[in-house]
Order: sequence, then C-alpha cells, then structure tokens
Amino acid sequence: MADLHPDNPYAKDRFPDRAKQVEFPPEHKARFEHLLTRYPTKEACLLPTLHLAQEVWGWISPEVVHYVGSLLDLSPAQVFGVVSFYNMYNQKPVGKYHLQVCTNLSCMVSNAYDIYDHLCDRLKINPGETTKDGLYTVVEVECLGSCGTAPVVQINNDYHENMDVAKMDALLPTLK
Repeated sequence: MADLHPDNPYAKDRFPDRAKQVEFPPEHKARFEHLLTRYPTKEACLLPTLHLAQEVWGWISPEVVHYVGSLLDLSPAQVFGVVSFYNMYNQKPVGKYHLQVCTNLSCMVSNAYDIYDHLCDRLKINPGETTKDGLYTVVEVECLGSCGTAPVVQINNDYHENMDVAKMDALLPTLK
C-alpha cells in the first residue's frame, strides 16, 4: 500500500545508493572552499553549498544530501530538512527548462491555473513531469513573492511576470 504514495518517505529512491559516489569537480570544490571563508560556521554555509550542488548535478539526490552533510559536518536529516523545506531545491531531476507556475492567491485569481493547465496540455505531460525530450518540467509552486505582477512563471532562475497563455505560447519556442 505504501507504494501508492509518490511522496512516500520510505520509497527506495529516498535512500542513497551506496554504489553512487558524488564529489564536487575540482573547480566546484574550490568554489566550495571559498564559500566556507565567507560564513562564520560550516552550518551557515548550507544554503550556498546546496545551490552549488544543484548547479553541478541539477538536483539534490539522496547521495548529494549525504555528501553535503559530510562536507559541513551535518547529519543527512539536517540537510534533507532544508532541502525539503525550500522549493528552490529540486528533489528529482528536472528538464533543461524548469517551468514553475505560482498558484498562490494573487496568481490564482489572475488565471495562473489557465497557464499551468495549458502548459501541461501543450507539452503533453502531467503536472510535475518532464517532457520525453528532457526539455521541460512543469510544476506548481506555492509562492514566488511577485504578487504585484501576478501571475508569475519562474523559468530556471528567471521570473516572467504578468503572464498569460498567449505570452507563454510566445515564450516557449524561444527556450529551445
């Protein structure tokens, strides 16, 4: 029965594969070492280290959680607690273009669900899925903090504000 819940904390993909070893490439290891000099404690360096890890691997896998914890003298539970709290950290692989549609109140009343549903229909994927070509992942997010320019769609790290279906249709072909 537990297999029916996609976010099951006991799912096999939630645990690290001991055969997979991750380590920052030398240039990223140097950036990590520099980051450590900018913070008073290793723990304070957790968020920027996770950003760096996501830059390298594209998402924060269970193996990366353990690796980051070992670098910062933190338990995997402490690292995963942060990863699972913030929606800026991907817990699963995402496409080249991560389309995050805000559906919080301001965006919702400004027709964000029209954009969200249209993206899923146009790309022929279900919410949270990635297209077969690996280009697009569409997800719903709680709040992107751009209520005055709702609705907003974040594509990777860029905000696209005052969006509508027509603007989204015009933007998609420019992403390839």
